[in-house]
Amino acid sequence: MLANAARTACPALANLDCGRAAVVEEVAQTGPLGDRLLEMGLTPGAPVEVVRRAPFGDPMQVRVRGYLLAIRRAQAEQVLVRPRRLR
Repeated sequence: MLANAARTACPALANLDCGRAAVVEEVAQTGPLGDRLLEMGLTPGAPVEVVRRAPFGDPMQVRVRGYLLAIRRAQAEQVLVRPRRLR
C-alpha cells in the first residue's frame, strides 16, 4: 500500500485523458470490489491506456493486458496510476 505522500502524487485512472497511458500503482479499494478489479487485470505494474469515454464520461474503456475493459468512473477512481508516455 502506498504512503499518503505517494498516494497524492498518483492520480486515479478515472482522471486520465483519452489516449493517456499509465502503470497501475495500487488498487485502493478493498473487499469484493477490490478483488474483482485485481481479477480483471488491474494489478500493480500493469500498463493501462484510456481508449475512450461514454458521452457523459461514464463508463470508460481502458486497454489492459491486451483486452478492452469497460469500467465505471467510481471503480476507476479506486485505481491509482503513474502516468507514462505511449511509445
